[in-house]
Amino acid sequence: MSSTDAPPAEPDGGRVGAQRPVLPARNGVAAVFALNGLAIATWFARVPAAREALDLSAGGLGLLLLSMSVGSLLAMPTAGLVAQRLGTARAVLLGTALVSGGLAVAGTSAGVAGFLPGAAVGLFAFGYGAGTCDVAMNIEGTTVERRLGRTILPRFHAAWSLGSVAGAGIGAGAARVGVPIAAHLSVLAALVMVGTLLGVRTFLAAGTASAGGERAAAAARRASLLAAWREPRTLLIGLLVLVMAFTEGSANDWLAVAFVDGYGLSEAAGAAVFGVFVVGMTIGRTAGTVAIDRWGRVPVLLGTILLAAAGAGLAVLAGDGPVAILGVALWGLGASLGFPVGLSAAADEEDRAPARVSVVGVIGYTAFLGGPPLLGLLGDQVGTLRALLLVPLLLVPALALVPVLRPPAGTRSRPA
Repeated sequence: MSSTDAPPAEPDGGRVGAQRPVLPARNGVAAVFALNGLAIATWFARVPAAREALDLSAGGLGLLLLSMSVGSLLAMPTAGLVAQRLGTARAVLLGTALVSGGLAVAGTSAGVAGFLPGAAVGLFAFGYGAGTCDVAMNIEGTTVERRLGRTILPRFHAAWSLGSVAGAGIGAGAARVGVPIAAHLSVLAALVMVGTLLGVRTFLAAGTASAGGERAAAAARRASLLAAWREPRTLLIGLLVLVMAFTEGSANDWLAVAFVDGYGLSEAAGAAVFGVFVVGMTIGRTAGTVAIDRWGRVPVLLGTILLAAAGAGLAVLAGDGPVAILGVALWGLGASLGFPVGLSAAADEEDRAPARVSVVGVIGYTAFLGGPPLLGLLGDQVGTLRALLLVPLLLVPALALVPVLRPPAGTRSRPA
C-alpha cells in the first residue's frame, strides 16, 4: 500500500502499522524542504550579481528585496487554509510553481534586460510561493511527526539548510566562473520544480469530508484562528520568532553583500561566506534536536541566542577576514533553532496547533517584510556591514522572551 493510500493521521499517532506508510512521506517531506532551501539560497547567493546588473544602491536593493518579503507576508495568513482546502501536496506544488517561475523571471529581468520592475514582480511571486510552500510543508511535517511519534521537525529544517548549503555552493561556483544570473536561476528553478513534483507523491493523504462537514470545519478553523490572536503566550512566541527570523533573514539578505562591501571580497567569496552561515545553520539544526531532548527548550535557546549575538558582533567588528568568518559560523549555529522551536512550541496543544502556528508564522514573517528595507536604509548611512550590528542589539533583549517556550501544563514538548 502506498503512502497516498494510507488513512489520515489519528491524533494519538499510535495505530499499528502506521510506521510503514509514513516513512516514504518522511523522505518526501525532507526532499521538499531541501529543494525549497536550494531555491531560496540560489537567489540569495546571486544577490550581489543582481545588484550590479540593476545598478542599485544599498537602499534600492533593500526595496527590491521588500517585494519578496511582501509576497511572503501576504501568503502567510491564507496559506494554512489553502493547504487544508487543496491538501498539502497540491499547496506545495502551487507554492513551488510560483517560486520557480518567480526565480526565473527575476533572474532574466535582472541579468538579461536590466529591468527593475520585472525583477520586483518575479521576487513578489517568488516570495508568495515561498510563504505558501513554507506553511504547507510544515503542516505535512507536523503530521509526519505525529505519525512517527518522535521529534523530527527540526530535522526537516536541517534538510532545508542542507539545500541552502547546496544552493550557496552552486551560487559561489557559478559566480566564480561567470555563469550569467539568468541562466543559473532558470536552470535551478526547473530542477526544483521537477524534484518537488516527485517529492509530493509520497505525502500522506488528506482526510475527506462532506460538503456540510467541510463548511462547519472551515467555520471552526476561522474561529480558532481569531482566538489564537488573543492568546498572550502565542503572541509572545510570535515576537520571539520575529526576532529570530530577523536574525536569520538579515544574514540571508545582506551577508554576501556586506562582506563584499565591508571586507573587499569578490562576489564569489561573498557567496562562499553566506555558505559558511548556512553550514552553521545546518549543523545547529541537526544537533539541536538532541540538545533540546536532553536539556529542554529554554536552556538550549538561551545558549544559542547568546551565541548568535556574539557571532554577529564578531562578524561585523572583527576587522579581520578569518575571524569575521568564524563569527559568521557562530551566527549560523546560534540562529539555527529559533524558528523551528518556535513553531514546535506553538503546536504543543495539538487541537489548537494549526491556528497558533499560523499566527506565529505571520508575526515571524513580518521580519522578512521590514528587515530588508530597514537594513538597506541603515546601510546607506553607516555602511552595509555596520548595519548588521542591529542583529545583536535585538537578540539581547529577546532573551527575556525565551521562557514562553516552556510547554503548557499537561503537555509535552515532544509528540505523544
